[in-house]
Parts: sequence; C-alpha cells; structure tokens
Amino acid sequence: MTTQHTSGSKAAPTKIITTNTGRILRVSADAEVIAPATTAPPQTSVSDPARRADVLFRKRLDEGHEISAWWMIGAFLATSGLVIVLLSGVPGAA
Repeated sequence: MTTQHTSGSKAAPTKIITTNTGRILRVSADAEVIAPATTAPPQTSVSDPARRADVLFRKRLDEGHEISAWWMIGAFLATSGLVIVLLSGVPGAA
C-alpha cells in the first residue's frame, strides 16, 4: 500500500492511498486509516494492477514496447472510410 499527500489552495489536505488491489482512495490527512476486517481469504500480492486476473484487455508493456501511434491513426482512417462507404449506400442521403 502506498500513500501520497496532496494539498490545494482551498481544499483540505488529503492523503491518496493505493491499496494492494489497485484501488485508489482519497481520505482526509487527519483521518486514521483502518483496514477493514473481512473474512475473505487472503489475496496474493500483485505489484502491477494492470496484470490482475480480473483485468481483461489492459496490459502494461515494458518501456520501449508501446504501440505505435500510427496504428491508432490507421484504425481511425479505416473506421472513417468504412462509415463513409456504408452511409453512401443509404438512399436519400446526399
């Protein structure tokens, strides 16, 4: 569990807490953090929340292995072209 202190000019100081499951909680800096008592079985510790078992399509890649922006540009152009082609077959559309 990691914590981070934040403060704004008008906002009360808060503490941002990241739990072992990847949930981000924002609590008052004055509040005492108490772990909830549950009867759930202990979970295995996962260092990267993007690699949890319940995350389906999100995968954090290593540095330097990011997808190229050209794939997203090409996907946008292909989708736009497909929409234009499909709409050209609609009668009465000028």
